[in-house]
Amino acid sequence: MPIIRFEEPRDIAAIRKVVEEAFGQPAEADLVDALRRNGKAALSLVAEVNDRVVGHILFSPVTVETGEGELVGIGLAPLAVLPEFQNRGVGSALVEHGLERCREAGHRFAIVLGHPDYYPRFGFVPASRFGIKSKYDTPDEHFMAIELREGALQNQAGMARYQPEFDEF
Repeated sequence: MPIIRFEEPRDIAAIRKVVEEAFGQPAEADLVDALRRNGKAALSLVAEVNDRVVGHILFSPVTVETGEGELVGIGLAPLAVLPEFQNRGVGSALVEHGLERCREAGHRFAIVLGHPDYYPRFGFVPASRFGIKSKYDTPDEHFMAIELREGALQNQAGMARYQPEFDEF
């Protein structure tokens, strides 16, 4: 099992490598760098195996614009694991630890734009069940939410907004 810990400055190059290799392009790594640089990385965790960073997860603030104002939550994006360490529980460990840290920090809900066969195992359901829509053109089953506090999304329908850095990549 990997060791999950908070990102440290010495991890930045390794995180970039993990994210680039996991996605096969630099865009997601550029997003991570921009969120970190702009102080929007609310939670950044790494997974280590034998003192090597093999996975990374980042959470940043999101809002849901409802008819009565804004509801603040947390967005999971991106999650990355080196290809040779995928399907070994590294990503699952990062998501589980990350969601638990988010609960401990007082975040009420989390959203993710991801694979509908992966994220439901952690409790994510289509965000449309709560009346929450994505501003991005994506299939309903790919845009998901989880209540980190029971009832946090009840009667909170609206449009979810990620940080502006997401629109740049």
